[in-house]
Amino acid sequence: MKILVTGGTGNVGGAVVTELLKRGAEVRVLARKQPEGDKLPAGVELAIGDLLDPGSVEQALQGVDKLFLLNAVATDELTQALIAYGVAKRMGINHVTYLSVFKVDQFRDVPHFASKLAVESALREFGVSYTILRPGYYIQNDLHLKDALVGAGVYPMPIGTAGIAAADVRDIAEAAAISLTEDGHDGQTYDIVAPATISGPSNAAMWSKLLGREIKYTGHNFDQWEQTMRSRMPSWSAYDLRMMFQGYFDRGFESTETEVARLTKLLGHTPRSYEDFAAQTAAMWKA
Repeated sequence: MKILVTGGTGNVGGAVVTELLKRGAEVRVLARKQPEGDKLPAGVELAIGDLLDPGSVEQALQGVDKLFLLNAVATDELTQALIAYGVAKRMGINHVTYLSVFKVDQFRDVPHFASKLAVESALREFGVSYTILRPGYYIQNDLHLKDALVGAGVYPMPIGTAGIAAADVRDIAEAAAISLTEDGHDGQTYDIVAPATISGPSNAAMWSKLLGREIKYTGHNFDQWEQTMRSRMPSWSAYDLRMMFQGYFDRGFESTETEVARLTKLLGHTPRSYEDFAAQTAAMWKA
């Protein structure tokens, strides 16, 4: 069985590739350019192409049985996804596992959520076997907060105080690999969520304990946060993320015990926690 992974040179896609190899699958990765160094594990095929180029997608899908469809957040995310899905459907791909987002149907005003919801609708409409994965806030996003935590002593992500669902990339990868290599997942939608929710104050307190210094939560002034982010990323992306975080605050993004239990059954173990991630990361930074 051969599986094509889009986004296979990134953090999530790369973890999916690793899990698929563990399960004995043949893997091909679609990338826009030759990866640097040893970005791809030994034995993984590389197809150079672009999701906006249907011809290159068709070449990448030649001889492939299944597709893991991951799209980066981009202005043309929906077009990329529908091209990949449309070509896969036309070529008779057996199964598509699609990476969506938790509570996607409750955040239709967030641009990249709306794109993912449209792709989910297409998956359900055309009769191709599919699985949808809906992860919460990526725990590994906070790997990029070292300067803020260790330097300025702040936890800057405006995730609010009520508690939101988080997801470890490794659990996403395991769920994807299971859905692509085992039977019984056609038509299923799985929420990928950690055992407990996270919040700005609780994360700040956790990092304070682990780093041995006071870490303050900077709060959730969304206007100010968006303005700051505009200096670090395209303004459309700052707006998109602002709408996501504000949506978390206004509408809630909390997971339930039922969702955690269902994921535990799928994975065969308790989902990984933010606390374990933070402890491992703090130890790595200290080392």
